[in-house]
Amino acid sequence: MDASTSSSFIELRKLTFGYGARVILDDINLSVPRGKVTALMGASGGGKTTILRLIGGQIRAQSGQLMFDGQDVTPMNASQLYAARRRMGMLFQFGALFADMNVFENVAFPLREHTDLPEPLIRDIVLMKLNAVGLRGARGLKPSEVSGGMARRIALARAMALDPELMMYDEPFSGLDPISLGTAARLIRNLNDTMGLTSIFVSHEVKQTFEIADHIIILANGKVATQGTPDEVMHSADPLVHQYVNALPDGPVPFHYPGKSVDEDFGLGRPSSQRPGASS
Repeated sequence: MDASTSSSFIELRKLTFGYGARVILDDINLSVPRGKVTALMGASGGGKTTILRLIGGQIRAQSGQLMFDGQDVTPMNASQLYAARRRMGMLFQFGALFADMNVFENVAFPLREHTDLPEPLIRDIVLMKLNAVGLRGARGLKPSEVSGGMARRIALARAMALDPELMMYDEPFSGLDPISLGTAARLIRNLNDTMGLTSIFVSHEVKQTFEIADHIIILANGKVATQGTPDEVMHSADPLVHQYVNALPDGPVPFHYPGKSVDEDFGLGRPSSQRPGASS
């Protein structure tokens, strides 16, 4: 099947990645549908952000394939990777705006860095992107003069500056108030639909995620615990998925870190004189 007609824009095929002896993703298979909004969910440390970094080529898998529109990112050289990244946009967790540039200059940066467009056209593009996120009027402000939610939207305008085909968001809802969170969620959904994008985002916000995502992937223990539509995932019979989507404090992911038993740690069952802290 031709890459441009494949139903999957991103595929991980039997991919393994780890840091030293610690395996993060273990022989994993998953796909990101073309033209859809996909959410990566799961407990902290499960490899969600790692997948975004693998897609962008910041890190390379130890084995397996990571297919981006039919091309394996893992063996790409610098020039091939550079070309692939031109087709991607990335919204970092806290925006990562340049503090010494105003809003306009931040959004203009990728256009000046990667294109030879004339300044009048750059100006129009920047204002269009800022208008799309509702912040055209804030173009003269510095990042220190805007709220956290506004900074996230400015970073989104910058990520869209080169009209990417794939948008990646690393925890776009983290630390936002309810109004800003709702605004960010609607932007992800609306931009994906109006611009014909494929979007993938990392999130722990179950309610907002299930409202805007077409496809949800839940990772656990280096594997895919489940993937499917929000309704399919919500009604999964998997105990770990049930615990996660219902925010239960205990289950397959335990509340207590592994260690000695309470009896052993506190000396229960021994004579009181032998228990820790007993007076001699």
